[in-house]
Amino acid sequence: MRSHVKIPAVAIAAALSLTTLTACGGSSDSASDGDNGKIKIMVGGLDKVIYLPAMLTQRLGYFKDEGVDVQLLTEPAGVQATTSLVSGDVQGAVGFYDHTLDLQAKGKQVESVVQFAQAPGEVEVVSKKGGGIDSPKDFKGKKLGVTGLGSSTDFLTKYLAVHNGVQVNQFTPVAVGAGQTFISALQKGSIQGGMTTEPTVSQILDKKLGTVLTDMRTPAGSKKALGGLYPSSSLYMRTDWANSHKQQVQKLANAFVKTLKWISTHSPEEIAAKMPADYAQGGKELYAKSIKNTLPMFTEDGVMPSDGPATVERVMKAFNPNLKNTSVDLEKTYTSEFVDKAK
Repeated sequence: MRSHVKIPAVAIAAALSLTTLTACGGSSDSASDGDNGKIKIMVGGLDKVIYLPAMLTQRLGYFKDEGVDVQLLTEPAGVQATTSLVSGDVQGAVGFYDHTLDLQAKGKQVESVVQFAQAPGEVEVVSKKGGGIDSPKDFKGKKLGVTGLGSSTDFLTKYLAVHNGVQVNQFTPVAVGAGQTFISALQKGSIQGGMTTEPTVSQILDKKLGTVLTDMRTPAGSKKALGGLYPSSSLYMRTDWANSHKQQVQKLANAFVKTLKWISTHSPEEIAAKMPADYAQGGKELYAKSIKNTLPMFTEDGVMPSDGPATVERVMKAFNPNLKNTSVDLEKTYTSEFVDKAK
């Protein structure tokens, strides 16, 4: 006979919270992990091509070569990776550089230590089901997919809207993640368009579910849509942790710069062959194509493009109330110290 004991909701929430922290490698042991050489890095979607250098570095054995023990973890969106970093659950995050500006405005000091990319690698796709979106001017009244609220896809969607005369309260951003969850939302009509990356873009085009409205997978595409290079994917860390663990950070920078150089000298097919097989959900050929479409965004040396931070600041201030009236010290949002030594 079962005993029907009512457990308080707060106790359940606490237990779930503890379970989540444990699964992610919670903050209780994060400091000792970093001090002992084990570094946890949260990625805003390990299977996204824009964050490909993270898993590829591990697959190439470059972390091991540098003598650093790295555990790669994953969250659906960069904003969630940022939350894990700020809370101390992990020592590093792989996500968009623009979060460093947003966090500085909120009193948090985080810096990019290796800049993977000089363009967003993002694409605004629109449904073929008659969504009625021919330009960002048509965003008004629409539901638009983003990986997560407060994510870089959310930031860029808001910029495209405001830049084209649509206010942020005139459309609805919907958190749909990436991959199959994004595709399903587009297919069901719960969104009329959205901002996403490869390999999701190639899968949508292959299934003929949508078309490309704004393409920012290349430096040229970034300049056309945003008015300049937009440094995106990066390894960023809390500034205080990076300053107190320079040996570990240098090893990470060495490994990632090796990977960026390796990417620049190998074909999309060779890169795809190094990645986990389940990343190619649309098939090997389509996956290789999605990598080819994204390759132009990557840097070869991990160095921040000189005019990139200013472009990001201008884009962010166009719609972000936290940044509009804030003086951002761009010099504190990134460092070239480690990549310069890696070169």
